[in-house]
Amino acid sequence: MSARYEELKSLKNLGQKYAYTDREVMLYAYGIGLGADPMDENELAFVNEGTLTPRPLKVVPTFASVAAWGSGPGEMNLNRVMVVDGERDITFHQPLPVAANITADSSVLEVFDKGKDKGVVIVHQTVLKNEKGEKLATLVASRFARGDGGFGGPSLTQPDPHKIPSRSPDRTIDITTRPDQALVYRLCGDRNPLHSDPEFARKAGFPRPILHGMCTYGITCRGVLQTYADYDASAFRQHVARFSSPVYPGETVTMDLWKDGNVISFEAKVKSRGVTVIKNGKTVLG
Repeated sequence: MSARYEELKSLKNLGQKYAYTDREVMLYAYGIGLGADPMDENELAFVNEGTLTPRPLKVVPTFASVAAWGSGPGEMNLNRVMVVDGERDITFHQPLPVAANITADSSVLEVFDKGKDKGVVIVHQTVLKNEKGEKLATLVASRFARGDGGFGGPSLTQPDPHKIPSRSPDRTIDITTRPDQALVYRLCGDRNPLHSDPEFARKAGFPRPILHGMCTYGITCRGVLQTYADYDASAFRQHVARFSSPVYPGETVTMDLWKDGNVISFEAKVKSRGVTVIKNGKTVLG
């Protein structure tokens, strides 16, 4: 085994402490576009706690992706400009509370070296736990480092992604993003200048700043919430998506959805550019 492979594979960081309040919960919901219609009571439940008629604030399931922002297995020493999200898979063990003190245990699961000039895929896991030590969510992230790779390691094949049904979609919805959406979403934690600095975006090969992949991921969660979950955040058991192309803030994301029992398959595209931005999506409801 190469020393670089062993270095990455051994990364682990346990007992990282975080806390969040309803402010972060509402900011995330607004960051993925909920509340765009200030009279929509279904969406207001995620961004407003109610006053004259009090109601419990709801937590978007994928808030788990930012609840412990900054947690991870350790420094990977990658070329930051060339790193993009590959895939995200979150398993929800119980509904997230509106405010909490939590811990995060992170470790690298596997490293797939695609070879010199082809990059490397690093898969790592973070388990979020409440103060009692009970699991709240398990996040598995796939990170594609386009500027690294070729250091050797075992010859491994990545698992096949979720297969989308071959029939026509059962439902199709359009979700509009705002031109300033990346500037709002970055306040949830991800300050990568790729999403806010035009000069940095051009250096990375994009004509202008792109929307965070994890914001698009949250948008797909929102799509399932408003269609097959009836805005019930507690119904989510798993949400998986593979990132295939970036969204530019202001574009409309079109989601195709298929329902088979408690499994919702989905893909998302930007029709105006003819690109698919999310592939092999899967939500398990229960």
